Amino acid sequence: MLPARAHVSVLFQSVIEFLAPRAGGRYIDATLGAGGHAAGILEASAPTGRLLGLDADPAALAVAAAALSAYGDRAMLVHANFERLRDVAAANGFLPADGIVIDLGLSSMQLADAARGFSFQSDGALDMRFSPDEPTTAADLANTLDESELADLIFEYGEDRASRRIARAIIAARPITTATQLAEVIERAVGRRGRIHPATRTFQALRIAVNREIQVLQNVLPQIVETLAPQGRAAIISFHSLEDRQVKNFFRESENLRVLTKHPVRPLRAEQVANPRSRSAKLRVAEKIG
Repeated sequence: MLPARAHVSVLFQSVIEFLAPRAGGRYIDATLGAGGHAAGILEASAPTGRLLGLDADPAALAVAAAALSAYGDRAMLVHANFERLRDVAAANGFLPADGIVIDLGLSSMQLADAARGFSFQSDGALDMRFSPDEPTTAADLANTLDESELADLIFEYGEDRASRRIARAIIAARPITTATQLAEVIERAVGRRGRIHPATRTFQALRIAVNREIQVLQNVLPQIVETLAPQGRAAIISFHSLEDRQVKNFFRESENLRVLTKHPVRPLRAEQVANPRSRSAKLRVAEKIG
């Protein structure tokens, strides 16, 4: 059984079923978070399966270390961005790996921490960095980019058609220092219709830019092939179309991978009700040919 306090991650059961962890296997959770997927992999691969967990966020790593402590030295945790997947795997004896999971979503812990500025419902500083090692904050971008640069960023990474109106409003309201201040500026600029807050796409765009999320994903995808053993599987969960498109195209175009999910796996209704943030999740899985 999983430890009583284990965090249950998005599409948990589907990830475990596709990876099919076995005793003696070596597995990598490249975006460890609170350790939910990792705990499931360790449980399914008992008694001798091993797991390497990576996370760029030292706060998340500390939470995962406590959650996975019951598994002892079967779990090895490293403070690293998954952009370094292959090198970290090689340095820690996980090359090749039998399975890799990458959950590209923002964790509940990060959203709930007002000091991080990820949520427009908190009054925290406009930071949005996954790792304190990243040099640029969301406030830096909101307060220094010119109107055209800011509008392009919001349109490209947030896919928001109101990007130019939003950029003008942000420029006029500078300096912007908190998440709630930015959310209020955007709401005044474009109004509010429906359940989704009008600042959602701008927050997504700033977060993606701050953490170089698109570039990091581009860099890690080829490393998945290099890191997996023959018949090893990669399970990637994305939460917006920019990521999902990258994953889908890479899986389909790689000569070394066999796609196992013709269509992305989506959370069942029960999971969406229990965890509304899971609604946009899409899981794609591929197996290394060999």
